[in-house]
Amino acid sequence: MDAVLKSLMRSAQSEMEASAARRPSREEAEAAVRTLIAWAGDDPAREGLLDTPKRVARAYEELYSGYRAGPEAILDRTFGEIGNFDDMVVVRDIEFHSHCEHHMVPFVGKAHIAYFPVERVVGLSKIARIVDIYARRLQTQEHLTSQIITVIDEILKPRGVAVLIEAEHMCMAMRGVRKQGASTVTTQFTGVFRDDPQEQVRFMSLLRGVRS
Repeated sequence: MDAVLKSLMRSAQSEMEASAARRPSREEAEAAVRTLIAWAGDDPAREGLLDTPKRVARAYEELYSGYRAGPEAILDRTFGEIGNFDDMVVVRDIEFHSHCEHHMVPFVGKAHIAYFPVERVVGLSKIARIVDIYARRLQTQEHLTSQIITVIDEILKPRGVAVLIEAEHMCMAMRGVRKQGASTVTTQFTGVFRDDPQEQVRFMSLLRGVRS
């Protein structure tokens, strides 16, 4: 385990510990929801809203569960019985939902991830779980892309990783400019994907070929 990975793990652990240390109580969270309901112009004491603060608190525990999960254990188990396979592994169309850290409004989309294994591969479902861990936090799409590729690259140490994320942001669709259907695409590459443009093209072609 090299210094970069150790630093990554320490940073993630410190983030989770700091979050836990300052985490408000359930009662404080529910009181905050009642305040927001009143600020929006409704009566938190009316019948239809009486249990809303409890429901919102429970929903937040699920929607932001990524703060209480670490990616290292998920990618720690790999499999070596892959014969002579050393080509690209692609996991496509990984659906996710996250929340914009600027407005706490959802953005929803799909992640497409590829890597070139070195002697060992990771279970395919583990890649999807990595996406979920980071998506279930307050995010920007750019940071989400960077976090996913960094943890895969540092823990699996493949010959290269490619990540493409496409998403629709409700902060653009529901408020502000209100542009329905606008899609944001982010990409990032490491190793052979970064150094060889032909591998980037092959990755993109595989995604287009699947859709066609």
